[in-house]
Amino acid sequence: MKKRHLFVFLLGCITICLFVPLHLYAEGKKELSNGQKIYVPVYSHIYIGNKEKPFLLTVTLSIRNTDPNNSIKIIVVDYYHTQGNRLEKYLDKSVILNPLGSLRYIIPEKDKTGGSGANFIVEWKSDKYVNPPIVETIMIGTYTQQGISFTSRGQVIFTSN
Repeated sequence: MKKRHLFVFLLGCITICLFVPLHLYAEGKKELSNGQKIYVPVYSHIYIGNKEKPFLLTVTLSIRNTDPNNSIKIIVVDYYHTQGNRLEKYLDKSVILNPLGSLRYIIPEKDKTGGSGANFIVEWKSDKYVNPPIVETIMIGTYTQQGISFTSRGQVIFTSN
């Protein structure tokens, strides 16, 4: 009886080893796109202490073309206030981002107009289906001996596919 239980157990382990990696591979597969609109959270400040004192942060928006063979066209980079009002339009005309190239836009630490719920909207397009870019913000700040840094990844809100 013990040999039968061992056989069933080993058969179960083999089945898991064969099929779980296939499932994980399919889930991690990146889909190609020819354009997206991306919402990127921004924190121009966060709150510290019991009195909710603002801790000001420098924000860097990073747009990275992850496609090794194709350029993409960045057509919109807009910065919005916590209430949803556009504060800044960074592009008057589109910018070509070469394969594996990156762009950055910086909001200085002293600029707290965006508020704690600010965001960027980034739009890009391509003539071909390409790897979508990574769009994220990096927030960093120091106050006396306290330092803080963190990132926030963009969320696709519209895709051209």
